Amino acid sequence: MTLAPLRRPRRLVPGDRVAVVSPASPSPAERIDAGLAVLRSWDLEPVLMPHAAGRTGLFAGTDADRAADFQDAWLDPSVAAVFAARGGYGSQRMIDLVDWERLRGAEPKAFIGFSDVTALHEALALNLGAASVHGPMPTWSAFTDDAGMREHLRQTLFEPERVQKIASPTARAMNGGTATGVTIGGTLTLLAAGIGTPDHRSDVAGGLLLLEDVGEEPYRIDRALTQLRRAGWFDGLAGIVLGSWAECGPYEEVRAVLADQLGGLPMPVVEEFGFGHCTPSLTIPLGVKATLDAGAGTLHFGVPALA
Repeated sequence: MTLAPLRRPRRLVPGDRVAVVSPASPSPAERIDAGLAVLRSWDLEPVLMPHAAGRTGLFAGTDADRAADFQDAWLDPSVAAVFAARGGYGSQRMIDLVDWERLRGAEPKAFIGFSDVTALHEALALNLGAASVHGPMPTWSAFTDDAGMREHLRQTLFEPERVQKIASPTARAMNGGTATGVTIGGTLTLLAAGIGTPDHRSDVAGGLLLLEDVGEEPYRIDRALTQLRRAGWFDGLAGIVLGSWAECGPYEEVRAVLADQLGGLPMPVVEEFGFGHCTPSLTIPLGVKATLDAGAGTLHFGVPALA
């Protein structure tokens, strides 16, 4: 079976009400305020869900609280999109507490985030068949500091035709060629940790797999890639798009692992595409069909990210 495109949520328009949730770690109050100010500058009405600014031990709230915030935001018909305030750690702990059956009855809406919330991107795809947005989050300091990065996200959400073709100025071909498929993926270690869970993809044939990570030593990157390989994730892929490996050690050491694991695969592989835990960080739609040109360093989506 070849991966099919997912249902695209509608694009945002000025005046839309959007929810901000914290499915994982807590965020400093000043970072929340700065992020909400950016959303308001886009003529959005951000609504902070009850536990989004909270703290319970390592997390923004209990697992049940964080799941309830996400679920309530998704089910609220007045909410046009859901932003993850940040990643951190903990999204996997709350996923099984979401009533996905109830959420299937609601119209899909844009969900924005990356890092630890890779687990939620996967859950949305598998449980709801909903496309989503791998992009910077409001309480990330880089979000408020980098105007170009913010603008790429804003265009993806409001004017997605303008960014249907993403050209990375830093991308390099590890394996040359072109390939077309549906974008999937996110943070490597979150994808590896999802194998064997209810949100495990058993078949990724025809997909364009996005991979990035932060703070993982090369041997841990190798371990996670080995887990994906042994689980069949490299079987039948159309291509692979590699993002940033921030705080993972010297890139030449990381690249040696990536080249060893991926360089011999019979598909285009592009490295340093410029998404993930880097500044600037490109926004990339998930669940939408695109064509990868590894030599040119481009992803060209057949339709806009949002309808």
